[in-house]
Amino acid sequence: MKKNTSKIMVILAIIAMVSTFMVFTGCPGDDAAGLIKVGIVNLPPEESGYRQANVEAMNNVFSTANGYEAKQTNTGDNSEQIAAAKGYIRDGVDYLLISAQNASGWDDTLKSAKDAGIKVILFDRPIDTDVSNYQAALLSDMAYEGKMATDWVLSLGLKPTNLVLIRGAMGSGAEIGRSAAVLEAQKAGKLKIVADGTGGDSWSLEEARKVVEAAIAAKKDFNVIYAQNDGMAQGAVQALEAAGITHGKDGKVKIIGFDFNRFALRNVQAGYWDANMQCNPRQAAEISKWIKSGKLPSGIIYQEELLVTTDTITDEIIDTWGINADPGKGKITR
Repeated sequence: MKKNTSKIMVILAIIAMVSTFMVFTGCPGDDAAGLIKVGIVNLPPEESGYRQANVEAMNNVFSTANGYEAKQTNTGDNSEQIAAAKGYIRDGVDYLLISAQNASGWDDTLKSAKDAGIKVILFDRPIDTDVSNYQAALLSDMAYEGKMATDWVLSLGLKPTNLVLIRGAMGSGAEIGRSAAVLEAQKAGKLKIVADGTGGDSWSLEEARKVVEAAIAAKKDFNVIYAQNDGMAQGAVQALEAAGITHGKDGKVKIIGFDFNRFALRNVQAGYWDANMQCNPRQAAEISKWIKSGKLPSGIIYQEELLVTTDTITDEIIDTWGINADPGKGKITR
């Protein structure tokens, strides 16, 4: 009887040890065991074709199948973004990825993440903070994009160069960067901004159309539209079409958009628009490589990006670097 009792006690002890091990390590069937926890703070896909591609890439790359337990918050409200980031910090994520609506107001949140031992990686857009407050940033160089686009405008040799500036969300890193070179060129007397408007926080096609409609109604004389994303360029051109104003390769008004949506690139190829500046949304795969390698870079890493015109664009560029659906060669999206 004593031998049997002893055996039972040993078995119970083993069960207790196994149970304790399972509590701390996770049982084999627990999907969350061993996954890398990632919190993603991003903008809503409705913002633009660029953002749609960016959000989809984040979802596809940071998936359970790829070894991640990830959640993504999509909002264009900066306070809501900060609240979401604080929630991920409380949840104890391993990595916090942020594309901020506004460049300011993030210091305390980033410091909290750092104090909690969470690696912060910025993507797409910069944040106005000390570089010590985040691990790395994989960004589009918005100031470079703006300079490339402005240099192209000036290279046209228009006399005078009268420009309608259609900005994105005011105060965002993209708006600040893409506006800087245009504003500097005006200050230097190289061009004149005859109308300065915005598509609002949603970078709205409709709001952009209203900016151009107002410029036309006010009898502003302009020959360039500089729209800070493709949707707003589309809205601007709709206003020109409605007013019977020519545009594109053989027209009065030259059109440049940003983001490399395939519909926009086909418009450039057809001469319906004149130029497009790339903004690459595919940061997710590169960030995942950093995480999986265990060798995170530090500081800011800029992506290489292209500007194309009706004369330089090719099918290969559209296939390789374009984003979202391709309407097909020769198809114009109005």
